[in-house]
Amino acid sequence: MLTGEYSQKIDEKGRLNFPAKFREEMGETFYVTRWLDECLIALPLSKFEAVRAKLSESGMVKNRALKRMLYSGAELEKPDKQGRILLPAHLREHAGIEDTAIVIGVDDYAEIWSPERWKEMTESMRDGAMAEAMEGLDF
Repeated sequence: MLTGEYSQKIDEKGRLNFPAKFREEMGETFYVTRWLDECLIALPLSKFEAVRAKLSESGMVKNRALKRMLYSGAELEKPDKQGRILLPAHLREHAGIEDTAIVIGVDDYAEIWSPERWKEMTESMRDGAMAEAMEGLDF
């Protein structure tokens, strides 16, 4: 299970040091693509394949906008010896990432955020959204 929050610098080539704690669970290679809430998602190959299979079941027309968003931005990543992955400009632009990124564990995948958007997200959860979500789960 992926958990935790890590602030990582983006180097001049657009590389991010993907947290060592996550690399083993993500596997040798994994996908990074656009995601909801203007962030990025990093998915292990098995999880990406499960998403692909589910979307394929819906045919070519249904969910086409989602397919476009996910697949057109998808990059297969293999961390280098230093644990870095390349975040191409189109993905950094989607997420508003410049020189620093926040990488968070979300159970069986990771999300990559700009620090500003992550702060906005966590602040919005403090405003009652987290309590509402937990109520829906009968906590």
